[in-house]
Amino acid sequence: MSDKTCTIRTRKFITNRLLQRKQFVIDVLHPGRPNVSKAELKEKLASMYDVKDNDCIFVFGFRTQFGGGKSTGFGVIYDDKKAATQFEPKYRLIRNGLAKKVEKSRKQKKERRNRERKIRGAKKHSATGKK
Repeated sequence: MSDKTCTIRTRKFITNRLLQRKQFVIDVLHPGRPNVSKAELKEKLASMYDVKDNDCIFVFGFRTQFGGGKSTGFGVIYDDKKAATQFEPKYRLIRNGLAKKVEKSRKQKKERRNRERKIRGAKKHSATGKK
């Protein structure tokens, strides 16, 4: 399946110095294929923009047009890993393998929330076990 080609175009390219990243909309043309994997898109973007570390590239929010053949999504390239871990949401870091998912049971979350409800002010953090 991966022998069929896909074409990547970027639009609305912005260099965001405040968040230390380049951000853009990605248009992927993939006739004859259902979609293109994010790993493949990362590799192509790394070669297009001379990125040394693929962990600094995040692609998300892809929608395939009706009838197939074209997908549109969003892409972000951070200057370094430190900036990525600082500004990127935790769930996206987990998806890209830069953070570990903390497994908490549903019951633990509920008990903690209920303890927080009973206490007001600065004491709230000490009751929940936060530092």
